[in-house]
Amino acid sequence: MTVTGNKNWHTNSAQRVALELKADLDQGLDSSDAAQRLVHHGPNETARERSRSIISHIASQFTDTINVVLLAAAGIGAITGEVEDALAIVALVLLNGAVGALQSVRAEQALAELRNLGAFRATVIRGGDRMTVPVSEVVPGDLALLEAGARVPADMRLTACVQLKISEAALTGESLPVDKAVATLADVHASLAERTNMAYIGTSVDYGRGSGIVVATGMETDLGKIAALLKNVEAPRTPLQKRLAPFGRQLGIAIAIMCLGFFAAGIARGESVPLMLLTSISLAVAAIPEALPTVLTIMLALGARNLARRCALVRKPSAIETIGSVSHICTDKTGTLTLNEMHAVDFAPSGRGRMAHVLEGGVLDQEALPLLSAAVSSCNSDAGARERLTGRWLGDPTEVAIWRAAVDAAIDPGTFNEGWRRIIELPFDSKRMRMTVVYQTSEGFTAYMKGAPEAIVARCTSASGEPAIAFDRAARLAIAALMAADGERVLAVSKREWRSSPLIDRDAELVETGHTLLGFVGMQDPPRPNARHAVDVCKAAGIVPVMITGDHPVTARAIARSLGIVADDRSVLTGPELETLSDEALAQKIGSIGVFARLDPSQKIRIVQALQARGHCVAVTGDGINDAPALTRAGIGVAMGMRGTDVAREAASIVLLDDDFSTIVAGIKEGRRIYDNIRKFVRYALTCNTAELCVVAVAPFLGLPLPLLPIQILWINLVTDGLPGLALAAEPAEPDVMRRSPRATGETLFAARMWAADRMGIDRHVGRDAGHASLCFEGRISRSGKP
Repeated sequence: MTVTGNKNWHTNSAQRVALELKADLDQGLDSSDAAQRLVHHGPNETARERSRSIISHIASQFTDTINVVLLAAAGIGAITGEVEDALAIVALVLLNGAVGALQSVRAEQALAELRNLGAFRATVIRGGDRMTVPVSEVVPGDLALLEAGARVPADMRLTACVQLKISEAALTGESLPVDKAVATLADVHASLAERTNMAYIGTSVDYGRGSGIVVATGMETDLGKIAALLKNVEAPRTPLQKRLAPFGRQLGIAIAIMCLGFFAAGIARGESVPLMLLTSISLAVAAIPEALPTVLTIMLALGARNLARRCALVRKPSAIETIGSVSHICTDKTGTLTLNEMHAVDFAPSGRGRMAHVLEGGVLDQEALPLLSAAVSSCNSDAGARERLTGRWLGDPTEVAIWRAAVDAAIDPGTFNEGWRRIIELPFDSKRMRMTVVYQTSEGFTAYMKGAPEAIVARCTSASGEPAIAFDRAARLAIAALMAADGERVLAVSKREWRSSPLIDRDAELVETGHTLLGFVGMQDPPRPNARHAVDVCKAAGIVPVMITGDHPVTARAIARSLGIVADDRSVLTGPELETLSDEALAQKIGSIGVFARLDPSQKIRIVQALQARGHCVAVTGDGINDAPALTRAGIGVAMGMRGTDVAREAASIVLLDDDFSTIVAGIKEGRRIYDNIRKFVRYALTCNTAELCVVAVAPFLGLPLPLLPIQILWINLVTDGLPGLALAAEPAEPDVMRRSPRATGETLFAARMWAADRMGIDRHVGRDAGHASLCFEGRISRSGKP
C-alpha cells in the first residue's frame, strides 16, 4: 500500500480516510501492521543536512586562490630540494585551515545540541492500547492523540476535537491559534491555515485535546515538502567571497606572469636554473600576503566570539562579514518582531467610545475595571490557577492574556469573585462564536458572555451606563471595527443578572439573550521591547526593513506601522496579489512594498530573488518551517534559537539564542567593523610586500646574491604582517560605522576610498582644526574654545 501526502485529505470524511488507509478509528493499527508500514514508508523524519567530518571541515578551508598558490610554491620548493621551505609553507597553510575548521566544528556541535533539545515522543493507539512511541516510529494510519502542550507528530486528519486549538505559527505564520473541528471541508484549494480539520507536523497544541489519523509522515508531510524545496535552493556566495575571489585570482595570475618573466629573463642572461627557480619561489612568497587567510580567519573567529557573547550562534564564519553588507532585512513578524503571545492591549468600555490607552504603567483606567473584571469572570480555562501552580501562563492564549492584564492592573483574579459558584459553562463554539459562564452569587445569578463583537452585540439589548432605548448596535460595531483596523483581535464582553433563581439550564438561547454590553477588549501579539529601536538603527544605517509574514495583512500592517517599518508611501502586498505579478513586474514594484502578507514559502523566495536581482544584499530572519527556504536563498539567514524550528536553524547562517531582533543590529555593526579591518590589513600587507618584491626582483639583475630565502621571507611576512594583523583584528569600529550606507554589491576590495581612508581621517581632523582656527580668527570663540 502506498500512501502519499499529496491528497486533499481535508475534503474527505474521517471514515473515508480511515477506509483508504486501512485504519481503525477505535483500535488503531496493530503492532505488526505498524512495523510493516514503518519498513515500507521509512522513519518519520525529514531529510536534514548530514553532519560533516572533521576532514571535510578542514578540506573546505583550502579552496581559495592564496592557499593554492602557496601550495604550488611549496611543491616547486620540494622538487628543487628546498624541503625546509616547502614544509614551512605547508605548515602555514595547515594552520590557516585548522583555525577555520575549529570554528566550523564548534558551530555545528552547538547546533546539534539545540536539535537534540527538540526530540520528542508521540502518543498513539495500537491494538486498542494507548502507548508512547518515538515520533520517528509514527506511520500512516496510526491513530494519534493530541493534548495541550504536545507537538503534532505527523500530518493528521482529525477525528475528534474537544475545544482543540493548535498554534500553526511555525508553519503558516498565523500568530493566533487555530480552532480545530472534524467537519469535512469542500474547498479543494483551501490554504493550510484554512484546513481546520487537519493538524500538521511542526505545530503544537495550545488548548484542548483531540485525536486523528496520520495521513503522511517524513518527506510526504508539508514539512517534508518544504525540506525538499530547500534542496533546490542554492545559497549565494557571500560578499566577502565575491570580493576576495577576484583579488586572489588576479593576484595569482600576476604572480605567475611575474615569476615566469623573471625566470625567462634570468635564463636568458645565463643564470643557473636552480638559482632562478629559487628566485621565482622567493618572488611568489614575497608577493603573497601569507598572513591574509590566518588573519581573516582569526578576525571572523573573534567576531563569532563577540556575537556569541550577545547570544548569536554563528554557523558559518563568513556570515559575520555578510551581515555587515546587508542592504535589506526581510523579517518575519510572528516570534521575530513580536513576542508570539497574545496581550490585552486595548479596552473600550461601553458608553465611552474608543479608548487609546487604558493600561499604562500597570494601572488600569477606573472606567475599564468592570470590563476587565467581567472578561476575567468569563474565562473558563483556569489559566490563572495553572499559573500559580506552575509559574507559567498556560491555557487558551486569549484567556491567558486577559488574566495577565488583570494581574498587571493589580486585580487578583482568584479573590475578586470569591464566594461565587460557577454553575454553567457554555464553551466557545466556532458556529456560535461566543462562550458563556453563569455564577451563583450572594445577590442572585450573573452570566458573563464573551466572543466575536457581531455575535455578542446582536444578543445585547442595552449598554452599560445607558438606557436601553439609546442602545445603538451599529455604533458599537463601528468601535470594534476601528480597533480591528489597528490589527487587534477584538472580543466583546456582556453581562446579565437575575435577582431570583431563573429557569437556568443549558439552554443557550435563554442564558445568552437580553445581555448588557460592557465593552470591547483588544488583543494583540505585541512587538518585542527592543524591536522599534533595532528598526530605527537599521534605517539610520541605510538598511531597508521589509516584513514578510503569513499573517493577516491588517495585523501585519498595524505591527509594521508601530515599528516604523511602513509609512504612507510603502504599501502592503498579499500572496494572492503577488501570484499575479511576473518577475519583472515584481522587481519594479518591490521597492515600494513594506509588508508582504499571506505568503507561502515559494513566494518568500521570489521576494528575496527580486531584491537580489536589483543588486541588494538581503538578510532574512525567521523562526518557522515556512521561513527555511528563504533563509537558505538569502545572502544571510538569521533563525531564532529559542522558538525556532530545527529546519529554520539548519537553513540559517546565524542563530539568535535569545530570539531578540536587536541582536541583528549588533551583528551588522560587527560585520561592518570586520570588513573595515580586512581592508586595512590588505592595504598594509600589500604595501609591505611590494618593498620585499622590489628587493628580491632587482638583486639577480644587479649581480647580487639572493638577499632573502623563501623561508626567511615567509618568517618576515608572518612577523611583520601577522602580528599587526592580529592587532587590526581587535580594532574597534569607527564612530560612524552605523551611519553609512551599505556597501554596493559590485564594490571591489580595492574601492577608491580604501586608499583614501587614512587621508579621509586626516582630512576630518584637519578640517575640524581648520574650522576651529577660522572661528578663532573671526573672534567668534577664544583660543581656549570658549565663546
